[in-house]
Amino acid sequence: MTVAADSVTSLVQSVDWLAIAPPTIAALTALVVLVADLFVGERRKPLLGAVAIAGLAAALLSLVPLREGDRSTFCLTTDPGTCSYTADHFTLAIQFLVLGGALLTAVLSLTETRRRLPAGEYWFLLLSSAAGAALLPASRDLATLIVALEVASLPAFALVGLKRGDRRSSEAALKFFLSSVTATAVTLLGVSFVYAATGSLHLTQVAAGLEEVPGQLDTLAKAGVALTLVGFAFKTAAVPFHFWVPDTYVGAPLPVAGYLSVVGKAVGFTGLILVTVVAFPGYADIWGPALAVLAALTMTAGNAAALRQSPGRDGSAVRLLAWSSVGQAGYLLVPVAAAAYSSDDQIGATVAYALMYAVVNLGAFAVAALVARSHPANRVADYRGLHATRPLAALAMGFFLLCLAGLPPGIIGLFAKVTVFSSAVDAGLGWLAVVMGVNVVIALFYYLRWTALLFRAPEAAADGAAPVRPVHRRAPAPVTVAIALTAVLGVVLSGYPQLVLRFAANTLF
Repeated sequence: MTVAADSVTSLVQSVDWLAIAPPTIAALTALVVLVADLFVGERRKPLLGAVAIAGLAAALLSLVPLREGDRSTFCLTTDPGTCSYTADHFTLAIQFLVLGGALLTAVLSLTETRRRLPAGEYWFLLLSSAAGAALLPASRDLATLIVALEVASLPAFALVGLKRGDRRSSEAALKFFLSSVTATAVTLLGVSFVYAATGSLHLTQVAAGLEEVPGQLDTLAKAGVALTLVGFAFKTAAVPFHFWVPDTYVGAPLPVAGYLSVVGKAVGFTGLILVTVVAFPGYADIWGPALAVLAALTMTAGNAAALRQSPGRDGSAVRLLAWSSVGQAGYLLVPVAAAAYSSDDQIGATVAYALMYAVVNLGAFAVAALVARSHPANRVADYRGLHATRPLAALAMGFFLLCLAGLPPGIIGLFAKVTVFSSAVDAGLGWLAVVMGVNVVIALFYYLRWTALLFRAPEAAADGAAPVRPVHRRAPAPVTVAIALTAVLGVVLSGYPQLVLRFAANTLF
C-alpha cells in the first residue's frame, strides 16, 4: 500500500504558477470577457475593451518577477531536467514582445470595436491568440509547441474575417486559413517523422536522439527536419510561402493587420528558432544553407514588390506595409541562418530586430488607421500633404518610416540592421550580407518616397489652385494614444539603443 502511494506521488507534478502566469492571465482574461459578453448590454460593451487591456497589462507585469532567473515546470518525473515549459531569458524577451504588441493592438482596437466589429468576439479572439503567442516561446517539447502555435493562429483566422459583410475580409480570412492549415499539416508530418526517428518530443531529447539516429532511419529524420522547417517557413511568410500576406493584411481590420505583422511574425520566428537551434542543431548543415537562401529570396521579393506600390499607380499603403513586412522577415531570418555557422549568440540579433520592428511597425499601422478614417481606400497617394492636416501624425509616420529604413533619426532601426548585418559577417556568410546591403538600398527608395510625400504640398495647391485649408478633425483618443506610445518608445530607443541590445542579449540556449 505504501509503495503504491509513493508511486502515485511520484507522478504528481507541482506547477510553478509564477512561471506560467503570462499566458495563463491572458487566457483567463479571455474567458472572463467571453462570459461577461453574455450579460453586458450594448452600451457597456466598451467595458470589455477595458478588461482586455487590463488583463494584457497584468500579463506584462507578471514578467517582472521572472527576471530573477530561469524557471521550469511540467518536467518528466524520470528526468527532472527535461521540461515542457521553461521561462528563461529568451522566453521573457519574446513574451514581452508579443504581450506588448497585443496590448498596443488592443489600445488601437478600441475605436474599431465601437464602430464596426463585434466587441465580445473580438476581445475574446485577440486575448486567446495572445495567450497562445505567449505560451509558444516557453514550449520545450514539440507537442506543446504545435498546440501553442495553433492557439495563436486559429483565433487570428476569425479576427481577419470579423468584418461582417466585407467581401475582402472574408477572402483574406479564407486565404489565411488555407495557407495556415497547409503549414500545420506539413509541420505535423515533419514532427511525426522526427518522433519516429528519435522516440521523443522534448526538444533537448530530440537533439540528442538525432545525434545517434540509426542508418536506416537517417532519411526519415532528414525528411522530418525538412518538413518541419517548411511548415514554419509558412508561418514566417518566407518566400515562396508568402503569397497570403498582402491580401490578408488588406482585407483584415487595420489593428489586426498590425497584430499579424508583429505578433504573428514573432510566433513563426520563435517556433523556427526553437526547432532549429534547440531541437535540430545536429542538422545545421541542412537548415543553415536553406534558411540563408530563404532569407535572401524573402528580403528581395518583399522589397521588389513594395516598389510597385507607388503613389502614381494608386498603390495601397497597407499592401506596401505588407510587402515591407515580407522584406523585414528576410532580415529576421539572417541571424537564425547564421546560428548554423557560428557558436556565438546570433539569436539575440533576431530578438533585437524583432523588438525594434514591433514598435515602429505598429506605429505605422496606427497612423494608417487614422488616415483610413478620412480615406477608406488608404492609398499611398492619400498621405500626400498629411502635415497640413495632421502635422504630428505626419511627423510620427515619417519617423516610423525612417526607422524601418534604418536612417537617422531612427537610430534604433540603424542599430538593428547593423546587428543583423554583423551576424551574417561573423558567421562567414559574406554573400548574404551583400544581398542584405543591396536590399536595404532598395528599401530606402520606397520608404523615403513615402516619407517625402507626407510633407509635399496638397495636390490642389501643387496644380496652381488655391491652397487647401487644413481640416482639423479630432483624432480618436485610442488611436492618438497608440501613435504617441509607439513614437515615444521609438524616440527613447533611438536615443538609447543599448536598452534593446542588452535586453535581447544572452538568448543563446
